[in-house]
Order: sequence, then structure tokens, then C-alpha cells
Amino acid sequence: MLVAYEVHSGHLASSTGLDKLPAKPVWIDLAFPTPDEDAAIEKLLGIDIPTRAEMREIEVSNRLYTEQGAVFMTALVGHSIDSVAPQFTSMTFILARSALVTVRYAEPKSFPLFVSRAEKGEAPVGTPVTILAGLLETMVQRKADLIESIQDEVNRIGSVIFEIKGGQQTRSKRLDVALRTIGRLGEQASRSEESANSMDRLLIYLLQAMNTRKDPDEDIQRVEVVRRDISSLLDQLNYLSERLTFLLQAVLGMISIEQNQIIKLFSVMAVLLMPPTLVASIYGMNFKHMPEIDWVFGYPLALIAMLILAMIPYAIFKRRGWL
Repeated sequence: MLVAYEVHSGHLASSTGLDKLPAKPVWIDLAFPTPDEDAAIEKLLGIDIPTRAEMREIEVSNRLYTEQGAVFMTALVGHSIDSVAPQFTSMTFILARSALVTVRYAEPKSFPLFVSRAEKGEAPVGTPVTILAGLLETMVQRKADLIESIQDEVNRIGSVIFEIKGGQQTRSKRLDVALRTIGRLGEQASRSEESANSMDRLLIYLLQAMNTRKDPDEDIQRVEVVRRDISSLLDQLNYLSERLTFLLQAVLGMISIEQNQIIKLFSVMAVLLMPPTLVASIYGMNFKHMPEIDWVFGYPLALIAMLILAMIPYAIFKRRGWL
């Protein structure tokens, strides 16, 4: 879908579709673009729109470059952050002299949020670079919301882990849930850090391009503020990664302790049953001359002997704190 924006009295005005494409748009948003839409924008601005496969390239030279007088920047952007499993997708920003072009294959909330503010005149939208700065600000704010939600869940799971009570089966189930939760949060934090790093590289390249293009100092300062915000988010993500690593090690240690308790129980039971088993084995042998067989109280005495021999190692283990 193609949505083109013009500026009227400091407000954004949108037009949807190729048939309503204005002659001089300030921002063209290509969401899931068709080949016809790509071709029309390429002809209008004299640039090449990268394909979806090209946007997924990981080389920096394929993500950040200047061509045909336009600055091409691709970053990994998060979306659906309000869901249980946030998603990440590559998004391209093309800063031409006359217009900003965004190419995306997702629906991040940062776009409608920025458009809503710009249509109300609450965000400066005079030039393509001004719109790009506002978009990046909104995207960083949404990224901060995602990191805050991850941090809140990390704090919750951190307090729950060390207060797990109940029987062994209950503790094992809760530890398993905690382990899965930590794994999910670790994946989200890792992907968020990857996205923040790509945004940081984009902002560095954008600042260099803006200085080369002699863009207004006000816009350059706005982008510098956004980059400082990204740097602070990266520091927070590093802290979250370290804390998740600590919680993961703690849960694995607690699971190991639970398993050791089970193994210890089996080991103790084996030791306790060895003396009675020895007595039962002796008197279970088929020899003709066994004097105890003729005893009237031989059977109860054998049972008592097995019980005593089982209680002796139990008492020793208990006294030494092994149980």
C-alpha cells in the first residue's frame, strides 16, 4: 500500500494509492509495496527501491549507503511489542532531497502514532529530514516501552524464583516455568539489543549524511538526542542481559539441587536396604545345615535384625546431616 504525505499549514495530509499520488510529496510510505508502486516511486524520485531480499542483507555496505543523491538506511525494527512475542523486521529509510521514502513489510505502531501527532500539528514536519527525525524519535520511544516491559517481567520472575515453595513436584514445575520464561525474555532482550545496535549504526550514518547535506542544525541536534537515547537503551539492555544470565544460572543451579536431592534419596535408600538385603540373602540360601532355621523365633529375630541394621545407617546419616 502506498501512502503519500504533503505538508499543509504545518500539518501532514495523506493520499492513498498511485492514482492520488501528489506531484511533490514530502513523505512516501510504502507498506508491503507492489511492483507497480515501486516502479512509480522510482520514476518519480529517480532512485532504486530495494527489494525485500535486499533489505535483509546483513552487510553494512548493503544497509547504509548513498546512491543517486539519496541516503539509503536499513535497520532492524521491532513491532507487535504489546504481544507476548514481539516481532522484528528490516525497514528501509530513503532520504532524498525532495522526499522521504519508507519501505516496510510490517505494521509497527510507531508509524500511526507519529502520523496522528503530525496530522494534529503536534510534531514538526516541514522537510523530509524533519519527518525522519520525528519517526526515529517515535520508534525509539516504542523501543523504550518494549525494554521497560522486559525489565518489569525480569523483576517479577527474579522475585518469584527465590521464593518458590511447596513439594518437590511443585517446585520442579515452577522452576521449569521460570526457565522457559527466562529463555523467552533472553531472546527478546537479545533481539532488542540487535535492533538497538542497528538503529545506532543508522543514526551515526544519518548524522554524517546530514552534515554532508548541510541540513539544519535543529534537525541534526534532534537526531543527536535520539542517538543518545539509543545509547542509554543499549546500556539498559546490557544490564538486562547480565541479570538474565544470573537468573538463568540461579534456576539451573536450583534444578541441579533438586536433581541431587532425588539422587541422594535413592542413594540413601540403597545404603539403608543393603544390610537387610544381606540378612535376607543369607537366610534365603538353600543349605541343609542352617541352625537358625530350627529356631522357634528365628523368623521374627531375622526381621528384627534387618530393621536394626537398616536403622543404624539411617541414624548415622541423620547425625551427620546428610539427610
